[in-house]
Amino acid sequence: MQRVRVIDSHTEGEPTRMVVSGGPDLGGGALADRRERFQRKFDGFRRALVNEPRGSEVAVGALLVTPVNPAATTGVIFFNNVGYLGMCGHGTIGVMVSLAHLGKLTAGTHVIETPVGTVRTELLANGAVSFQNVESRCTRQDVTLDVPGYGKVVGDVAWGGNWFFLTNTSPCPVVRSNISSLMEFTQAIQAAVRQTGLSGDHGGVIDHIEVSGPSDRGANSRNFVLCPGGMYDRSPCGTGTSAKLATLFARGKLRPGEVWKQESILGGVFEGRIQPHGSGVLPTITGHAYVTAESDLLLDERDPFCEGIPA
Repeated sequence: MQRVRVIDSHTEGEPTRMVVSGGPDLGGGALADRRERFQRKFDGFRRALVNEPRGSEVAVGALLVTPVNPAATTGVIFFNNVGYLGMCGHGTIGVMVSLAHLGKLTAGTHVIETPVGTVRTELLANGAVSFQNVESRCTRQDVTLDVPGYGKVVGDVAWGGNWFFLTNTSPCPVVRSNISSLMEFTQAIQAAVRQTGLSGDHGGVIDHIEVSGPSDRGANSRNFVLCPGGMYDRSPCGTGTSAKLATLFARGKLRPGEVWKQESILGGVFEGRIQPHGSGVLPTITGHAYVTAESDLLLDERDPFCEGIPA
């Protein structure tokens, strides 16, 4: 019987499950190498934690690991129901709040290592978390896709820690009552992306689709984000907001230091700012997370679903 200690939280509705103890030993080296080792040798652990019957299709896991940089608070590898993420914005906020809940950090600035780079974070006195994401950039503008059932859809390709296809085109208003229609639309876009071979730099897989529309609640826009596991992001999506800010900057629609309020399909809001950096921007995203449970998960090798029900 393997016992895994976890802290569950949600960031504007999007859940994170942080592994406190009982996870696999991934050894040393760069986090990108350890993520590959995780996938190659311990993928059953990923499935056990975030898939049913212990998890859900929308949950994101966060495995804490020893950082390479001794000045970093922790390293973290994020994973979901179908695989592994380079970076996770809502998950970073969830990890910070969960570590604070455990008394492992206090208000102030902290460094977290991810497989795609170093993320600087700040736990604010009011309980909110800000993180400065990895460099984000818009790599292609006004890409036209022929999407069966919907016609031509124009959007941008951008990196925000994951690869996104972002569009302002939608067959219906971007509101909660249209979630089913938006799921069908973004899944059709995802299929078209795969069919055409559209990719990010160096063949990077575009595994997130983001549709934006107007907000009627004081934010700059409202989004709907399709995630790699086939679920939609309940939060405004940290890496998606970063990609959005990069496209706005590339188009001259967002100035350094200017606040952009990104609303999710459920109404949660992230605040974003950028500063120019390299070929793109360094986004800073601010949001809230809340701890929902402290749990011991039990992995019984006799259980036919010990490693989860496949997604």
